[in-house]
Amino acid sequence: ALRGDASQLLKVRTHRDLARGRPARMQRARFIALWERCLSNGTGTDARRVYEGLRAHYSEPHRRYHTPAHLNHCLRQFDLADSLMDDPDAVEMAIWFHDVIYNVPTTDNELKSAQYFTELARGRADSGFCQNVYNMILTTTHQQLPTRKDDKYLVDVDLSSFGLPWDEFRRDSVSVRDEFADRPDREFYNAHIKFMQSLIDRRHFFATEFFRKKYEKSARDNVERLIEELRSAGFA
Repeated sequence: ALRGDASQLLKVRTHRDLARGRPARMQRARFIALWERCLSNGTGTDARRVYEGLRAHYSEPHRRYHTPAHLNHCLRQFDLADSLMDDPDAVEMAIWFHDVIYNVPTTDNELKSAQYFTELARGRADSGFCQNVYNMILTTTHQQLPTRKDDKYLVDVDLSSFGLPWDEFRRDSVSVRDEFADRPDREFYNAHIKFMQSLIDRRHFFATEFFRKKYEKSARDNVERLIEELRSAGFA
């Protein structure tokens, strides 16, 4: 169990791990192909401009978890299950944009991310497609389990990192903490415990059978272990 200042112990390990690797690179050609495929009058120039905007946002210096590495992880998980989705292009587009706006400590990042996509796609893509992507991005607030199939796959993709091996899950948890560096430990960790508890209090951690089989047990084990460590360190 952790003792004393939990965040300091975790930060030492995380920064050491991060120093071993290079920053993740975004998949430019993949996004351009998706944009041109989904937008009826999208052009190569337009797609490259949108991509550069995405890259700039995901590479903002205050980000530690919501970075190109998280985006790439989500795309890898998407590739495992895209054949099961009704509109995989819409899900993939939502993945690219779901964290494009990420400002701390505001609580409307998902809404602003959805609006960012809509502003770029308006007049270029089918209105039904745009609305579908917009609605899916909003589900990544994770306030409740969605009911639509593709929404379920999107939220599961976004939460799939909870099911990674313990060291990777813990590294990600510390990276999230680093994004809230100005928030006191007690305020951050008490809120974080509350959010994690809400996930494991659900009947299922994941919304789809595919991700339940792949990550349900490991995600629950990771979250329960982290909650126990934080409570042992004195957090509620």
